[in-house]
Amino acid sequence: MSIDLTLQQLQSKTESPERAKEYGQLGYMQWLGWLPADACYRTAAIRAYATAKPIMRTDPAVAVFCQLLIESLENPLAPLDLALPKPRRRGGARERRLSL
Repeated sequence: MSIDLTLQQLQSKTESPERAKEYGQLGYMQWLGWLPADACYRTAAIRAYATAKPIMRTDPAVAVFCQLLIESLENPLAPLDLALPKPRRRGGARERRLSL
């Protein structure tokens, strides 16, 4: 998988800053999970940031993703503020159909 797919998934309807933060964190975790075991994290993170930078001003979730990349590069031994989204109802099947 590539950074392009992650960014495409992050460019979705985010109805609030909290939801954008959730998407950005999930995107970071997804991107991190797709890195090969022998990949250089620093090189991959710089490449991902360079790819995402042009669209981070227009999409809040991409901006959160970029911020996580920057934080991880500046303080590599510090834990990142990552969390899975809190379970809640988001509209179900009807909302998914409307989002297409």
